[in-house]
Formats: sequence, structure tokens, C-alpha cells
Amino acid sequence: MIITANEVKTKGVSLFEKMLEKADELIVNVRGKNRYVILDIERYNEFRQNELDLAHMKAMQEIKEGNYKVQTAAQHIKELMDEL
Repeated sequence: MIITANEVKTKGVSLFEKMLEKADELIVNVRGKNRYVILDIERYNEFRQNELDLAHMKAMQEIKEGNYKVQTAAQHIKELMDEL
């Protein structure tokens, strides 16, 4: 469901609760462009957990494939500074 920034300004946050009863997410349209997504906190937490689970799976796959290196904190900082 898409709402305009003007609707948010005039009706306030209470608008979100009413609209989220009808849709899983709201898209806020600003000057003709979709700019923001509004989710209830439970749905946001689900997305966030899935994102973290995927990042963990990718990291474990990299380790399994040997795509990592072991270095001290000082070595890592030097490497980062050299890249700047």
C-alpha cells in the first residue's frame, strides 16, 4: 500500500496503525517517488533476523572454503590504514 508524505503530515502516525491492519507494509511516496517502507516491529524483526542468518551462513561458507586470513589486530589496522 502506498501513502503520500502529505498524508503522513496531516494524519500523523496513527495512520500507520490503521493501514498496517490492511497491508504488511506501507510505502511512503515523496514527491512522486517511493522513498520509505514502514513495517510493524514484528515484521521488521523477522527481516532483520533473516538478514543476520544469511550473513552468518555466508561467513560459515567462506570459512569452510578457506576464504579468510588470520592476523593480529595491529596487522588488520595497518591493512585498513594502507587502503586509505
